[in-house]
Amino acid sequence: MRNFDLSPLYRSAIGFDRLFNLIESGQNQGGGYPPYNVELVDENNYRIAIAVAGFAESELDITAQDNLLVVKGAHTQAPAERTYLYQGIAERNFERKFQLAEHIHVKSANLSNGLLYIDLQRVVPEASKPRRIEII
Repeated sequence: MRNFDLSPLYRSAIGFDRLFNLIESGQNQGGGYPPYNVELVDENNYRIAIAVAGFAESELDITAQDNLLVVKGAHTQAPAERTYLYQGIAERNFERKFQLAEHIHVKSANLSNGLLYIDLQRVVPEASKPRRIEII
């Protein structure tokens, strides 16, 4: 992946620093753990599926605040010492953040077969919807 230097843009673009910070944090987001999918269900509904094998429902925490969805997984007890010949399943704690667009709300979340499903819905207020203006 290429790293882009956005510092020249800070000098000439006023009020876009939040956008540039999002771009930079997306570039520096380390690792791909846990893996996830983002699915477009229909025009106003989305689904995030996160692979959380080895985590119990009580070890997962989902928080939505100010257009930011944070999913954390933390084991409550220390894992037993084991001798692996090959370890391909990561069992480490994680924190995954998703930046949500305006008017995106979390509808529900459920855990099934090692996948955490988070359903999202775009709810556009009536005041923001286009309206037809009658000519009189």
